[in-house]
Amino acid sequence: MSATAPIDATKSFLQELEVISDLNARREFIAARKDQLSLDNIVDLANQARESLRVDARRSLNLGELAIEIAGVLGDQLGTAHATRIKANALHALGQYSFAVELHKEATRLFEAVGNIEEIGRTLSASILSLNLCGDYDAAFSAAESARAIFTQLGDELRLSRLEINIGNVFYRQDRFADALACYRRAYDGVIKHGNSEGIAAALSNLSICLISLGQFQEALETHQHAREYCEKHGMPLLVAQADYNIAYLYFLRGEYSQAIDMLRSTRLRCNKIDDRYHSGLCNLDLSELYLELNLGAEAAELARLGFAEFEALQMGYESAKCLAFEAIAMGQQGQAFQSLKLFARAREMFVKEKNQVWPSLIDLYQALVLFNEGRHFEARRLAKAALTFFDSSLLPGKAVLCRLLLARIAQRTSDLATAHKECSIAIEKLKDMQAPMLRHQAYLLMGQMHSHSGNKQDAYECFRSSRESLEMLRSNLRGQELKLAFLKNRLEVYELLVDSCLSGHYGRNSLEEAFGYIEEAKSRTLMDQMLQPVYSSTDESGQSDLVRRMRSLRDELNWYYSLIELEQLRPEHRSPGHIKRLEEQVRARETDLIRVLQESNLSGVNNPEMQASKNVSIDEVRAAITPDTLIVEYFQTGDRILACLLGRERLQILPVTLASRISNALRLLQFQLSKYRLGTEYASAFRDSLIQSTNAHLKTLYDELLAPIRDRMNAKHLLFVPHGALHYVPFHALFDGDRYLIDDYTVSYAPSASIYAVCTKNTVNKSGAALLMGVPDQNAPSILGELRALCKILPQPKMFVGRFATEYILKTVAQSARLIHIATHGYFRQDSPMFSSIRMGNSYLSLYDLYQLRLPVELVTLSGCATGLNVVAAGDELIGLARGLFQAGAQSLLLSLWDVHDQSTADFMATFYERLQTGEDKAIAMRDAMLLLRERYPHPYQWAPFVLMGKYANGSA
Repeated sequence: MSATAPIDATKSFLQELEVISDLNARREFIAARKDQLSLDNIVDLANQARESLRVDARRSLNLGELAIEIAGVLGDQLGTAHATRIKANALHALGQYSFAVELHKEATRLFEAVGNIEEIGRTLSASILSLNLCGDYDAAFSAAESARAIFTQLGDELRLSRLEINIGNVFYRQDRFADALACYRRAYDGVIKHGNSEGIAAALSNLSICLISLGQFQEALETHQHAREYCEKHGMPLLVAQADYNIAYLYFLRGEYSQAIDMLRSTRLRCNKIDDRYHSGLCNLDLSELYLELNLGAEAAELARLGFAEFEALQMGYESAKCLAFEAIAMGQQGQAFQSLKLFARAREMFVKEKNQVWPSLIDLYQALVLFNEGRHFEARRLAKAALTFFDSSLLPGKAVLCRLLLARIAQRTSDLATAHKECSIAIEKLKDMQAPMLRHQAYLLMGQMHSHSGNKQDAYECFRSSRESLEMLRSNLRGQELKLAFLKNRLEVYELLVDSCLSGHYGRNSLEEAFGYIEEAKSRTLMDQMLQPVYSSTDESGQSDLVRRMRSLRDELNWYYSLIELEQLRPEHRSPGHIKRLEEQVRARETDLIRVLQESNLSGVNNPEMQASKNVSIDEVRAAITPDTLIVEYFQTGDRILACLLGRERLQILPVTLASRISNALRLLQFQLSKYRLGTEYASAFRDSLIQSTNAHLKTLYDELLAPIRDRMNAKHLLFVPHGALHYVPFHALFDGDRYLIDDYTVSYAPSASIYAVCTKNTVNKSGAALLMGVPDQNAPSILGELRALCKILPQPKMFVGRFATEYILKTVAQSARLIHIATHGYFRQDSPMFSSIRMGNSYLSLYDLYQLRLPVELVTLSGCATGLNVVAAGDELIGLARGLFQAGAQSLLLSLWDVHDQSTADFMATFYERLQTGEDKAIAMRDAMLLLRERYPHPYQWAPFVLMGKYANGSA
């Protein structure tokens, strides 16, 4: 007990002292207890300050100032030296590097005065960090040599090893990455020998960061993982969380968004538990940026606000400003221009205060984009010119090009065609020496539009082709902040213009097949790329050829380098043209390697999904995938005009049918009419005939607009509809000609694009196996249990899981060997955020993100629930909804609902559908039979027509 009493007394003394803020009162408090104080108290303060340094640097600074007061009262020069170094280290942690340098010099002088060689060495070693960040490299190296001599004289191997970390940091800041790496490796060898936990963690962290800069990404990842394991083993939770964050950030840079999201979320939870507010804020900041790239504006804005609150509390201006900028971008994505501009202005002030050279001009550009979209052209021009002045003389040539393209757009809108042509021409010339396909796409698109308006149709066509070629170079996970704002997001426009050019017949071009190819390129390309890549591709490399592994490795490395170049260009200080040039050389080398490997894979016949993702499905492949009695009816909108493409085995026609403005109102009225069924069964029964009559009237209007102009050309038994834009919400099978519904005369199915349909038919699926039946009944859907029991009697090898047993785990495991999956539950469609649309399971909600992780090699997935087939149609005619996740998971066919369905009618429909299916009928025929039979009992289309069949519709091969 007696041994611990002085320590307890010291702690009590310090706790009382820390809460006294008045300087004179603090000195009086210390003076009154002078006889109880000694150098040991100052050393104890130093130890506490060091422990607080990585958690709460301001408390560490406060402890340093207390130590200085105590040393002053004691008149102890050695104590003053220790106290001065405490304060210097805290000021360094708080970013006040020049003040830290001066205090380290003072501490060194005081240690020299008392002749304490060991502490002189420690102080010199610590001073290197601030000298480095102040850019005084000569002084840093001089301090390092002096410290090295002292530690060598003392035989202190551990401090020599830790000194290597600080020297490596100087080399790293000078872009001497190989020298830095050598220092970090020597440091690691030394600290591991002595078992110094803090030194080991620091060496591993710096090693991995240096490896990233050298492009050795896999080794960097392994080093971070090693650091994490070590820190966890030695009870260092703060450093475990930091390692988790670094690993997550590596995945983010690499473009592996799913893993990055999962790790950032779990790391944020860990940081919150240990009160690591800094890394918790970084997780929110990175998640916000990631969601911006996924066009999830609402989620990005919320995370940016959380990050801002955390960084503001920590008084970290740079990170706070970035959070505001990301929130402003998110507001711009959501059309909230006023709030976006307000946030941008505030963020800009903060970046200026931080003396950041790049971000203020970057925000000028972003504000100009928002103002342009708002039609405020004069203000947009002023800001774009200001940004151009900076970027033209900076290391950010891509931003300079973007400024010129925006100025060209503004000039075009204000009828200053000469200026528009001049700015666009300069942009195209500068792009010749840059790897910037998105900017090249925009530049040639704009130039093509100007040629078209001037009547230069041939030049316009060539520009549009160049624009399209650049767009096709981009992978599905397009990166870069230029893609986050409005006028850079419309990827359909160039395809519309090319289709118009092909159909216009100018200069002998009247190629229907070329036009059809462009139409297909405009639809759901990202979904098709995802379908062609195995879900397990990032983790399971067993059985892959060397070419496939090399292709994946090169793509991963390119993602790293693209990210590193952008990070280097946006560094707040000390941007290195030489380093950027070296990174760009590495990019070009890997792009060349990738092209070569792709060529080799073509020659060797490697079945590589990533190679397939970059090529288009030909019209001949689409024709080969349909049966002889099938007609593809594919719609495409150019401007306000809607075209219909009629594609069969032996023919192709492209015809104008109607205007989009005429369809939107008719579709809105139909959806309003269908929504009346939500008023209850009593209302529906009382007004049954009038409801049917009104609904049929709207279905006839849509029939007259979309089908009547082409009905005499629809000589087929099966119609495969490929909608476009708002037409994805049209129930084509229920369109009414005044006497008969379309389903009376044809079998009908749907697809996001003709290419995706062709891909679906080639999916490798289980030809035998169980029928996995899952359901979650409740008071709003009491017929679900009866529905599943009925299907158990119809389907072979049924495996039924109901209620709390219908879990995601069952879906993941049993589905691997199942032939079909039937899930009877509620579907929740999120119009505001479709990526979070979900299916209710027994113990969770299965979102679109979760579906992306599943592998479902089955012939058919049926979601027997409310609005499971609804989608948001995003840029590029990408369908964002549950169908997307199921197709990507490998399902060959889907049976989904377009609107909330009637519980008992659904059960009746499903029983008939599966009975017909078991007789050997095609899915499309079985579906038609079930609809017609159901209509006899439930005559309103709301009840008999909610379901749509997507993907492969026929048994066997075409």
